[in-house]
Amino acid sequence: MLISGTTAAEIAGSVRDLIASGELAPQDLLPPVRMLAEELGVNRNTVASAYRQLVAAGEAETRGRGGTVVAGVPQLAGEGAWFGGRLTDLASGNPDPQLLPDALRAVHDGGYRPALYGAPPVDERLAEWAARQYEPDIGGRDFRVLVTHGAVDATERLLNAYLTRGDAVAVEDPCFLASIGTLRLNGFRTVAVEVDGKGMRPDALRAALESGARAVVCTPRAHNPTGVSLTEDRAAALREVLADHPRALVVEDDHFWAVSRAPYHRITAPGTSRWALVRSVSKFLGPDLRLALVACDEETASRLETRLNTGTTWVSGLLQHAAHALLTDPDVTAGTARARETYVQRSTLLLERLAERGIGVRDGYRPDGLNVWIPLETPPRPVADALARRGWAVQPGDLFTSGPATARAVRVTTSMLTEEQATQFADDLAGILHRPRRY
Repeated sequence: MLISGTTAAEIAGSVRDLIASGELAPQDLLPPVRMLAEELGVNRNTVASAYRQLVAAGEAETRGRGGTVVAGVPQLAGEGAWFGGRLTDLASGNPDPQLLPDALRAVHDGGYRPALYGAPPVDERLAEWAARQYEPDIGGRDFRVLVTHGAVDATERLLNAYLTRGDAVAVEDPCFLASIGTLRLNGFRTVAVEVDGKGMRPDALRAALESGARAVVCTPRAHNPTGVSLTEDRAAALREVLADHPRALVVEDDHFWAVSRAPYHRITAPGTSRWALVRSVSKFLGPDLRLALVACDEETASRLETRLNTGTTWVSGLLQHAAHALLTDPDVTAGTARARETYVQRSTLLLERLAERGIGVRDGYRPDGLNVWIPLETPPRPVADALARRGWAVQPGDLFTSGPATARAVRVTTSMLTEEQATQFADDLAGILHRPRRY
């Protein structure tokens, strides 16, 4: 390996050429700054600057005392993992397909006209409907509604509209898997904000912003993985923190809005200049309907719109037509209400069965969403493995950590849980937790 150059740009370019040729492979260690500076006859700051350029470009990553290594493609965990075999799926985070409406019927409804290049990127009827839904929650502020390919797509585009690689983003800890993946893949630094029974902790958010976080991604209700929703008092406290940082981008990922048992409490402060409220349809119309509605301020709307309208990246007019047809169908609205009640009943059922066996959760814990978060006194991976041997697939809590601490918990998807399964799962978990620790 021969790295050459006398300027930071030349040295960084030389390393990139070596990566492109295969002479440097992912995880290969680059020479220490002092050593390479001596070999090239340049100042150490020049090499350090070259390494920073490589990190900012996503070509390398720093590991503290472990040095700087060539970056590989991140291995990202995701929802919906297929376990197959004999395992009962309590891990995928999926909604119950029996509670989803018939999207094909909506596609075949009258009124759809094929969209051509140059057509308006947002279905006018869908935008008008969404604006009426958003108005009570926005608080009288001006906003525009755009459409993205789901909530994760919206979050990624919003962050990239304002940030560059290496910028810090405040996110919940534990955190939604897709949010962790988005930050890693785009080279943003994660600043973990601890979540308790009321949501993001204000003191932790303030510390994150004061440490340099330029954006905040928060789930106001049905937080994944914990199921926690913000209380009115907690949301007010978070608004106070954000009021001191009016230029920070605030993204509220209200992914479970239509089937949530909890009211929406806004964290975006009145003086916040860059904000977005994102609402997906995946949890109640179906994950395959890749669409989210985004209400945001004018500057953010312009930046997001530009990214969506470049090339052919608008959201399919057919999907928008289907979404509007489903969202305005009284039968679908009634079905969504039934789904909300059903999900609450199933999560409550599991909590009751666990309590009967002495497996406790936080006092007052009323999870919202598709999952239940079960705290443990032991590392989660052995518990998850032991449950798998008994036929249950669950997610270990450490998978969702966005900070250095490891979450001692397991996440259990209850969206399709039957009474028989709840009883048997509680029995099996109790048997694992209450026996001598040999697993």
